[in-house]
Amino acid sequence: MAANCSTGSATEPPGLETQWREIDNLNQQQLRAGDSWYLLDKRWFDQWKEYVHTGDQNSSSYPGKIDNTELFEDLDSYHLKERLSENEDFILVPSEAWQKLLSWYDLMDDHPPLERKVVDLPSTVKVEVYPVEVYLCLSSNLESTVAGQFSRADKIHSIHQKIRQHFTVSETAESRLWMRSTDTSSERLRNLNMTVLDACLISGMTVIMEIRNVDGTWPTSRPQIMRNSADEDSYRGPPGVCGLTNLGNTCFMNSALQCLSNTPPLTEYFLMNLYLEELNFTNPLGMKGEIAEAYADVIKQMWSGRHYSVVPRVFKTKVGHFASQFLGYQQHDSQELLSFLLDGLHEDLNRVKKKEYIELKDADGRPDQEVAEEAWRNHLRRNDSVIVDTFHGLFKSTLVCPECNKVSVTFDPFCYLSVPLPVSKERVMEVFYVSLDPMAKPTQYRLIVPKAGRVIDLCTALSQATDVPASQMAVADVFNHRFYRIYQAEESLSCILDRDDIFVYQLNSGCMDQADEEVILAIYMRERSHYRDYGSGSNSYSTSLFGHPLLMSVPRAQCTREDLYQLLLKRLARYVHPLDPSELEEEEDEDEELYKAQTNGVSDDEGEEDSEEAGPAKKEEQTQESNQADGQNNGPLEASPSSEGEERAEEEESSSEPDRGSSTEEGQSACGSTDTNSQDATDGDQSAGAEPSGKEEEDEEEEEDGEGAATCAQANKRVPGRRHYTERRKKALFTIQAVNSNGTTERGMTEAGSSFSFSSQPYIAIDWDPDIKKKYYNENEAEKYIKHQSMDVPHLQTTVELQECIELFTTVETLEEENPWYCPTCKRHQLATKKLDLWSLPEVLIIHLKRFSYTKYSREKLDTIVEFPLRDLDFSGFLLKKTMNSTEPPCRYDLISVSNHYGGLRDGHYTSYAQNKDNGQWYYFDDSKVTFAREEQIVTSAAYLLFYQRQDKIRQPTVPPPVPENHITSQTHDAVDGASSCVSMETD
Repeated sequence: MAANCSTGSATEPPGLETQWREIDNLNQQQLRAGDSWYLLDKRWFDQWKEYVHTGDQNSSSYPGKIDNTELFEDLDSYHLKERLSENEDFILVPSEAWQKLLSWYDLMDDHPPLERKVVDLPSTVKVEVYPVEVYLCLSSNLESTVAGQFSRADKIHSIHQKIRQHFTVSETAESRLWMRSTDTSSERLRNLNMTVLDACLISGMTVIMEIRNVDGTWPTSRPQIMRNSADEDSYRGPPGVCGLTNLGNTCFMNSALQCLSNTPPLTEYFLMNLYLEELNFTNPLGMKGEIAEAYADVIKQMWSGRHYSVVPRVFKTKVGHFASQFLGYQQHDSQELLSFLLDGLHEDLNRVKKKEYIELKDADGRPDQEVAEEAWRNHLRRNDSVIVDTFHGLFKSTLVCPECNKVSVTFDPFCYLSVPLPVSKERVMEVFYVSLDPMAKPTQYRLIVPKAGRVIDLCTALSQATDVPASQMAVADVFNHRFYRIYQAEESLSCILDRDDIFVYQLNSGCMDQADEEVILAIYMRERSHYRDYGSGSNSYSTSLFGHPLLMSVPRAQCTREDLYQLLLKRLARYVHPLDPSELEEEEDEDEELYKAQTNGVSDDEGEEDSEEAGPAKKEEQTQESNQADGQNNGPLEASPSSEGEERAEEEESSSEPDRGSSTEEGQSACGSTDTNSQDATDGDQSAGAEPSGKEEEDEEEEEDGEGAATCAQANKRVPGRRHYTERRKKALFTIQAVNSNGTTERGMTEAGSSFSFSSQPYIAIDWDPDIKKKYYNENEAEKYIKHQSMDVPHLQTTVELQECIELFTTVETLEEENPWYCPTCKRHQLATKKLDLWSLPEVLIIHLKRFSYTKYSREKLDTIVEFPLRDLDFSGFLLKKTMNSTEPPCRYDLISVSNHYGGLRDGHYTSYAQNKDNGQWYYFDDSKVTFAREEQIVTSAAYLLFYQRQDKIRQPTVPPPVPENHITSQTHDAVDGASSCVSMETD
């Protein structure tokens, strides 16, 4: 690091006395942080003093050139010796004194000047004799290092420039610095204006310069990029036409990022690296520049033209770090994320380093123009950034006290407009009506009900269409073949979502509250599997729910198994065929041969006699009573077994709650069999039907003890053979089992006798044997329904103009009780009237359509279609500032992007439309998938955030729009057929 800093020849020095006086006076200066002082060899300085004190310029004590040889370890590196002492080995002179001595006596050839900085340490101010010596290198070649010495008062920027000069790094290349103390520990040097001392940089450390790749990534922290079969770097698509990978419910973030990415002034600000000079690392309200840097990384990758899709994982981590509400992977609101991001970028890029306190003043009768200009100046004194330049406007707020009529006028800045949507007081609901008539198919109705109404209002609306009293209706939400919820008449309709499958059942009773006389039975359909599940540890059968559940009002006196069986047979008559006597007789002959074979051909006469006497009519009669019969399952017509203690074990294959769909067209299945359970098979079967067994050696004692209470007395007196045939004649189509609300059987739910006793909402299950269900249960017929003529009336969505929403925004409103205004005249809080008016608008105007409505009584999402123009949105009629002249910008805006939300309150999906600033083409961004979009597709009921740019700031496209036929997908890299109107860019 030697440098020839001598002047070549010394100037003519003044008199010796003058030299001493000037140097001595300069040496009396106080140390000031940042000043430069120089080291002089003590022996040379002493000789100079002796020389000037002699008064003889020809004295032999002439010191000659300034010689610091004794202060260096060697004359190759010119490193300063260790442990040198001031006033023993060297003296310190200020910069002016050094320059005079240098001009009078010159410096030894090749000797560098020993300049040292004055540093302000925590406890003292002193000259830094030994500076910080660090090693400098590039991240691409960590082995090639060069040593550099820097004062603790030097800025990191000086190290940055030193590396650029030594390694000939282009000034246009974007770079960042890391300091490394060990092989595994590195830390970013974010603030180039920070001193070496404040950065805690010490001797022996290494400072590494990292240069950004052409694809926008950094070499040392290259994120996961969605790749294809071809090399990523080979892709050169339109800049900005790049998807964002969904990290798990991050579509809200992707949608907001795409809209901001296609906001030209903000994106150009980052692409041109203008943000680097404005990063604010000391703002206590900011994020130390980290949000701005993370956002810049995403933008540079998206606009490199080298990626189909970028994974914004680092950005997501930074957002979650500074805003804990965005931690994890829950769904959020894109407007909330946008609000946080704009505020974070503003504070990270705020040009105001130290905010001053400003007392806000009321108008007090002053002209609006004066008050508005004062408010904007005050705003800029504390807030000055690219976000303010691009997105901030000013509106006028007028408050009027209802008592003293005090008028308070203030002008407040805004970053986006949250405009309300007209709210209808009615809603449209679709329900399925199930009549008492067993042969009538369910009917689908479309009803208009009060939005803030109750369930009884829904029943009343349906009553007008069916002529059935509302008091004879029960309303339930059906999901996955079970009742998700049975509503009470006084419950709010806000509990029912538009996507819910609502069934309304006609009841016999006129009131659901007559619990002493009537029981409202919830009835499920279940199908038993063919085999027992011995792996569950209990002799169990699996069951699965299927079909539509039912609600029936039954007299409490008829809650016996026999009565319920008959009632259910009638209720299911439309799609359940009765037993055929001829088929039963034929199958009994087969059973007789099977029985003889199992008993080695031996059959007692009494059994044969009973077999002959049992005619078809008698068999059918006995079959109808078979809900109390018991026997062995030796034929395909054996009743579906369902033990009282059975427990469900088979895993439920149902879809999750957010996937609930609506019912299908007539003749199509509205519910599939997806819910599976298992039941414990106990020795005693109290349900209707017989205990299944393919074995002849079934224990008689097990039959008599466990099932005697449920079988006929005559059957108990017969020998096994005769009892077998009698039970065959008493066989039932299905069995009845008490269950819980989920349709699963729990221990202790069964009854000892043939009747049920219910203490709460009763649930029972109709259990079917698979073979019997296949033969006697008509699934196609069971799923059929008809549509009422009200369904043919097209459901027209409410449509409003964007201008109507803006007018609502500027409408006078009264403050709510939770947010009163303190009147300075009345000296108390008042529910004042408030009116907002637009005063000035920004270059880019963000309009937030308030689709999510939250009140004390309801929560809903408004699917109103807002008709917003793509071009020439004129705000001149809404601005109060009428004194417009030729120098002021126009009030016409063009649309540049839209954030969409599909779905409801509980769940949904965000996408976005955006116009590319370079080619003017519209694109549809759905996470990692990007497709071409037509202008007529943009206006939908899902529009949530609208981004408009003022026309005077819009630049014409710099490149022609792409041709869809020649665009390349990320999956195939093949040319797209010319007939295709949209090109998929979704990655693997």
